[in-house]
Amino acid sequence: MLLVPIKEGESIEKALKKYKKKFEKTGVVRELRARQQFTKKSVRRREQIIKAAYIENLRREEGQL
Repeated sequence: MLLVPIKEGESIEKALKKYKKKFEKTGVVRELRARQQFTKKSVRRREQIIKAAYIENLRREEGQL
């Protein structure tokens, strides 16, 4: 359960914005969408390898600048 502390005089809109941000960070919606369809283990692993190579390439380029 997510708790959002509200300061005195804080508007509902700000509290809602904080709640939405916290909810997004938990990754519930992302996980729910991923569970709607089955992906083979080999496909998931391939996607992880591609993502890792992409991130490593970005870091390598960043180091050269």
